[in-house]
Amino acid sequence: MHAKDVLGKSGEQAAAEYLESCGLRILDRNWRCAVGEIDIVAVDRRTLVVVEVKSRTGTRCGSPLEAVSRAKRARLRRLAVQWLNAHGVRFDQVRVDVVGLVYDGTGGFTIEHVPGVG
Repeated sequence: MHAKDVLGKSGEQAAAEYLESCGLRILDRNWRCAVGEIDIVAVDRRTLVVVEVKSRTGTRCGSPLEAVSRAKRARLRRLAVQWLNAHGVRFDQVRVDVVGLVYDGTGGFTIEHVPGVG
C-alpha cells in the first residue's frame, strides 16, 4: 500500500472516530456507485450527513478543505440521493460536511470539520 493510501485510510478512521465523538452515528463507509464514492455516511439526529474526508501531510499546497470544489460538493449531493434510493430510506434533511485532516507527524491529526457545505 502506498503512503498516500495509508494516510487516507488512517485519516478516514480518525474522521469517523471524531464524528462519533460529536454524536453522529456512522451508517456506511466508502460507499460506491456508478456516480462516485461517499467516504462516510452518518446520521445527526434526523439528518443524513454525507461526509467528504480530505487528509494531507501539510498545508503547503493549501488546506484539505480547499480541495473540495463546488463540483465535488454537487457530486456529493447527487451521491446522497443515490445512497438514499439504494437503501430505501428517508430523512428529514440531507447535509454535506467536509472533514479536513492534517497529519501532525506523531501519529495524530489536526481535524477541521465544516458542516453544511453543500
